[in-house]
Amino acid sequence: MVQTPTEESAPLPKVPIPTLERLTTYLRCLVDLGASDVHTISSAQIEQYTSISAAQFRKDLSYFGEFGKPGVGYQVAELEARIARILQIHKLQPILLIGAGNLGMALAAYPGLTEHKFRIVALFDSDPNKIGKRVHGMDIIDFNRMGEINIALQAQMAILAVPTSAAQAAADCAIQSGVRALLNFAPTALKVPPGVVVRHVSFLQELAVLSYHLTETEKRGQ
Repeated sequence: MVQTPTEESAPLPKVPIPTLERLTTYLRCLVDLGASDVHTISSAQIEQYTSISAAQFRKDLSYFGEFGKPGVGYQVAELEARIARILQIHKLQPILLIGAGNLGMALAAYPGLTEHKFRIVALFDSDPNKIGKRVHGMDIIDFNRMGEINIALQAQMAILAVPTSAAQAAADCAIQSGVRALLNFAPTALKVPPGVVVRHVSFLQELAVLSYHLTETEKRGQ
């Protein structure tokens, strides 16, 4: 009998980024289904709830081993737990938030992070007028103390909610403090050493894509 590798004991194949993005969609769907007391689900039903094809769903899961039973489907709680473990959000992920401006404040207040085991554990800024103020249960800490503070927190993820001009310095400081994964909201490319992962979030880019699709839809409707 061939033993199915577990997520923790076997090296994973190189997984396409779109697959990982879709896993978060499946996870959100499964959390909602579990809350609605749904215990089993088929790939066809996943397609119905997420608009991602059943074939794509099965292909995405195939990167990580065997899931479900033919004729029975998937146990919602089990599948939710396995996807959470694959994404390493079955346990608390501490995050440093750099930037206490409007965007940083909105992110600090966002309740959806804790629902998926992400917790902002420290908030940093370089503005003397903000340092020391308490917001959303956290004190705004001097940016220059990041390395010292993270010795205790051991966070390996950080969110950059800073202006473009400050993004590279913020990234450098976070990396020097032990961070190995960055979510960057500043509209600029970052230079990082090997082993550090960066994901860029650009509202302008997303709006531009929407604008293009809107124009194309209007053209087809003429």
